[in-house]
Amino acid sequence: MINVECTLCPRHCKLAQGQRGDCRVRTNVDGKLFSLAYGNPCAVHVDPIEKKPVFHMLPGTTAFSVATAGCNLHCLYCQNWEISQSPPEKTRNVSLTPEEVVADTIKAGCQSIAYTYSEPIVFYEYTLDTSRLARAKGLRNIIVTAGYIEQEPLLELCKSVDTASVNLKGITEEFYKKMCHATLKPVQDAILTMKKNGVWVEIINLVIPAWNDSDRDIRALARWVKENCGRETPLHLSRFWPMHKLQNLPPTPIETLSRAWEISHAEGLDHVYVGNIPEHPGNNTQCPSCQKIIIKRYGYEILENHLNMGKCEYCGISIPGIWS
Repeated sequence: MINVECTLCPRHCKLAQGQRGDCRVRTNVDGKLFSLAYGNPCAVHVDPIEKKPVFHMLPGTTAFSVATAGCNLHCLYCQNWEISQSPPEKTRNVSLTPEEVVADTIKAGCQSIAYTYSEPIVFYEYTLDTSRLARAKGLRNIIVTAGYIEQEPLLELCKSVDTASVNLKGITEEFYKKMCHATLKPVQDAILTMKKNGVWVEIINLVIPAWNDSDRDIRALARWVKENCGRETPLHLSRFWPMHKLQNLPPTPIETLSRAWEISHAEGLDHVYVGNIPEHPGNNTQCPSCQKIIIKRYGYEILENHLNMGKCEYCGISIPGIWS
């Protein structure tokens, strides 16, 4: 029998007949690589776009959100581990073709499709085909991803993706090795490739007590984002909740997130957000020029919007993002 090498992500799984990759959804069938995660999502919802989180694209709109089983990372703290760490036959799925996803998105009145919850990289072909059809219909596409993907497939995906909400989980190789069973550099390379190819990127970092919450780590993260992606790139610092294999840890203290928020601003980032704490001022978008709040939020809800054609209503400066 012919062995097959999967070149989708940096793992490069070499599969014998019938064997599956590390992601649980890609397999060798008679010498050909097949995806078991095409057209069979296990999660289909209409979400506020802010839930992704995406704060600089079409605020206040909804995103038709789909996910299949599987993931090519194995984070000890995964918030959606029931589906990300399961093979497709272990989840409750529905049949939904790319054409049906697009039709249902339009019917639901959504302006975008989000490929989310688990990892759109492992249902790559499904994401790619759906995003192409969606773009042809005037819809926007969002991938919520850990960014663990090789350059060639990523470049193809960039052609039909508008926004990437990328989980940059830590800023050291040690963190990625111990917490995610992965490596850091391919994620950083993916972020830079998406930026270079016109994808609007927002970066998420789940702040985990005792693991990546030190002032040094936060400062290094903020500096990397500013120096490599630009000061205008949004950084979402999200609160950790005990989950999966890290249930022994406490939730991230609010004080820790507030400090991280302040450090990131001090390092020169214009748009830093605090996630999973609805009442925190870090939910709001502030104009980097006049310092006034231009989008006021409570969690996923928009309370005030002072953007006019992508510009601050108070001082007229353009705010980077996708606003129409």
